[in-house]
Amino acid sequence: MSTSKLDTSGVFQSLTLESQQTRLSLSADAILFRKNGIEFRSEKPIPTWTEMTVDLQSPRDGKKVNCIGIVVECHGNRHAGYFVSMVFMNLSRQSQEHLAQLSYSQLA
Repeated sequence: MSTSKLDTSGVFQSLTLESQQTRLSLSADAILFRKNGIEFRSEKPIPTWTEMTVDLQSPRDGKKVNCIGIVVECHGNRHAGYFVSMVFMNLSRQSQEHLAQLSYSQLA
């Protein structure tokens, strides 16, 4: 993963991540957006190669973007928490454009 932008604009209300074993709801300021995915902190480790569903919702227009992500890295410890890197898979062109618009609109 490359270039990151921390969303401090309030563009996203929250982020929900879900797998069969885990469901997380993260605030927008807890997420780092990367070129093809996201990074976030978690209290519990998430195994590498775990597939998770990611739901993003814009507070401005209420549009939702549903993505499937794969955890590609999880490192840390139980005291400080875990830093998780996730890559989005099979995003439609429309979803890619919507994510780009939402993540960069307040930064321009």
